[in-house]
Amino acid sequence: MHHALWQSVLGEVELTISHAAFTTWFKNTELLDVTDETVTIAVPNIFAKRQFEVKFDKQIKAILEKNDVSPRHVTYAIKTTGKKAISRETTAPQQSQEVTELLGSSSPSLHSQQAAGNGLNPRYTLDNFIVGSSNDLAYTACQAVAADPGVKYNPLFLYGGVGLGKTHLMQAVGNEIARNQPDARILYVSVETFVKEFLESIRFKKKGFSDKYRNVDVLIIDDMQFIAGKEKTQEEFFHTFNALHQANKQIIISSDKPPKSIPTLTERLRSRFEWGMAIDIQMPDFETRCAILSAKASLSGVELGRETIEYLANNIKTNIRELEGALNQLLAYAEMRNVTPDISTAEGLLGNIRHSRPQHLSAKQIIDKTARHFQIDVKEICSAKRDKHIVVPRQIAMYLLRSELHLSFPKIAGELGRKDHTTAIHSVEKIEKAIKLDFLIREQVSEIREKLYA
Repeated sequence: MHHALWQSVLGEVELTISHAAFTTWFKNTELLDVTDETVTIAVPNIFAKRQFEVKFDKQIKAILEKNDVSPRHVTYAIKTTGKKAISRETTAPQQSQEVTELLGSSSPSLHSQQAAGNGLNPRYTLDNFIVGSSNDLAYTACQAVAADPGVKYNPLFLYGGVGLGKTHLMQAVGNEIARNQPDARILYVSVETFVKEFLESIRFKKKGFSDKYRNVDVLIIDDMQFIAGKEKTQEEFFHTFNALHQANKQIIISSDKPPKSIPTLTERLRSRFEWGMAIDIQMPDFETRCAILSAKASLSGVELGRETIEYLANNIKTNIRELEGALNQLLAYAEMRNVTPDISTAEGLLGNIRHSRPQHLSAKQIIDKTARHFQIDVKEICSAKRDKHIVVPRQIAMYLLRSELHLSFPKIAGELGRKDHTTAIHSVEKIEKAIKLDFLIREQVSEIREKLYA
């Protein structure tokens, strides 16, 4: 009864929020108990608990009432897989079955696959990948590939900066296919390995190179950007690609940039990379960063308070790898010193994060660094000139003044020497849209932002 009721609630919620938000917050929830007084809903961590209390509570109550359930209270209890629910972080969570699996006790088929040298790490799964607006399209495409490899999105090409989850997603697809098809031949390698083995096959006349890469059902290649400039290797990969693609074998590729931006990539290889689906992964937004921190802390047996999570998420905006590194530093320090990993501990330990960045980032700094990035004079970016090589940097500067300093539109216009604040509104909206659609603009904004906090 509880399951059917909760499925009904989830069905209605899914129609009203984005796929990313639904996956992030509602994926690992369940209805624990229903009485005349109280409905108890299980959520996976403390940050999710906070989100439900603040953001989704009214909506859930309304949907419950539509299903003839009208309790006085709805409570949200933290519950990880295979555990009883706990109400607050005062109870130290024991390692759950899910944690045990993630830390190495996975299915036999995965162990046998790994032992066979397929390069997959069983810890990477689709279930433990945190989905947000920055990666939901990539995640959905990976789900489709895992369900039906070689049919849809072939090749699947994922691109984005370091530490954003490309390797996790690619390996998760391989692991999912291995679960569904234990006999599938799956191979994960970096391009460096492909290059090294190809050169060895030529230099030492080693046999078996072509057989290794062409007799697989799924080929997963990481860091494709490093194939740039290696003509013979590109030619060999071209033939490998053709052999697999013609046999309807799945190919998954990652790179730090899209196919068209990989230098000295042959046109015939570039065109093949674009045959299927090329999707970029960006830095996760604030809410997703919080969800990642909460989930990672839970795996370590710690439930961090909301303020601590938000402090870390607010101060680390480069990539997930740095975010997890800061969390690991905090947890290790707290364990060694036998202190609570709360916000004061985080501030004391990780204060250098802020000290290494401008204490008071100013509008002048943003304008100066934007102008310097585009190699134009500050006087030009603040002038009335309408040349394209000046207009776009000016618009990006306005966008950064809004996103980093939250200045009002009249103030932004004034800083760039404009009298009409509608120019600032138009510029910010234009760059916001361009970031979603234009990789080059997104890359420029990202590079300038990194320089601001370098």
